[in-house]
Amino acid sequence: MVGLRCRECGRAYASEAVYVCDYCFGPLDVVYDYDRVRRDMTVEAITARPRSLWRYRELLPLTGEPTDGLYSGFTPLLKATTLGAALGVAELYVKDDSVNHPTLSYKDRVVPVALSRAKELGFQTIGAATTGNLGHAVAAHSAMAGLRAFILMPADLEAGKMVGTAVYNPRIIAVRGNYDEVNRLCTELAGKYSWAFVNVNLRPYYTEGAKTCAFEIAEQLGWRAPQHIVVPVAGATLLPKIWKGLKELHELGLIPDLPTRLYAAQAAGCAPVVTAILEGSDIIRPVKPNTIAKSLAIGNPADGYEALKTVAESGGSAAAVTDEEIIQGMLLLARTQGVFTETAGGVTVAATRKLIEEGVIPRDESVVICVTGNGLKTQEAVTGRLTPPTLIEPTLASFESEVKDL
Repeated sequence: MVGLRCRECGRAYASEAVYVCDYCFGPLDVVYDYDRVRRDMTVEAITARPRSLWRYRELLPLTGEPTDGLYSGFTPLLKATTLGAALGVAELYVKDDSVNHPTLSYKDRVVPVALSRAKELGFQTIGAATTGNLGHAVAAHSAMAGLRAFILMPADLEAGKMVGTAVYNPRIIAVRGNYDEVNRLCTELAGKYSWAFVNVNLRPYYTEGAKTCAFEIAEQLGWRAPQHIVVPVAGATLLPKIWKGLKELHELGLIPDLPTRLYAAQAAGCAPVVTAILEGSDIIRPVKPNTIAKSLAIGNPADGYEALKTVAESGGSAAAVTDEEIIQGMLLLARTQGVFTETAGGVTVAATRKLIEEGVIPRDESVVICVTGNGLKTQEAVTGRLTPPTLIEPTLASFESEVKDL
């Protein structure tokens, strides 16, 4: 890392807790010395390191050694043969961040990077606006790091999301409002207090952690890029960073070519990015979320425009799916690959099915579905859709009288 640069006007900034350009208000991105990275980051060097997100540390925004997330990342890339047969594709993979350490979501990639950088910058208090998974990760990683944490969230989140944050004993602030209102409040707090908000003043560093998903996919495929990747979109951090990560690997010569097309997946009840893509518009119209996929319920995504540019540059597309399709996607993934995903994963599975059925994704090319969270966090979505247990007496006769399908 050599500094920050405005994505819009190109002005350079020091690697501090800043996130918008003073001149044009554009977002700031981390800049690297790729010649130096090329010298140090070889396949041999990477594969000799521990299996965590930090095996790619030259392309992550630290000046020293990492201090957090030493067991996070390098989640399985599942060869989804059974699901592939159900969807009618020959080569399908599931990147399964539902088992990421320690809070079972992709946020265990971005938060350790943000916290490691926060400590380098001298912060003692960490904050976040969250729809659930980010709160879990910030609370857990802050607890391990000995940092104070403030988690602000919409008051109507699922019970599992509340418990999954509270167990780590942060200070939780439940806000009577949606995520976009919570995030605006966090921006005000970051301006007043000397706190590090991972998705506000630490955002340039925080978002870089998402690239490790791309690095791992390429490595797990034998240092090659897949032809298609379907990504859930909330704040729209993950999709552009997967693209950036793949481009970095290609520039460094770690993957031979870059055939990948990226696809944005959203719930129909909160699909500002998908709507813009399908309409061919460069304007993202904010929406008021109305969907069971609360982890994706961000009506005004911070990196929405970057997602539009990424999809266009990669030659990809997008799909939005209904709440019923989301539930069916969750059930299909569980009943074919044994992965219980939260509603966001149901979105990506259902969107992938739609894109395949519409002929947007060819059936004879490699496809990766990104699953970003664990279904234990959103059990409400499938409650009432599952076969209830058969109740019997503890006798053979009772078993045989009740269980007919022997």
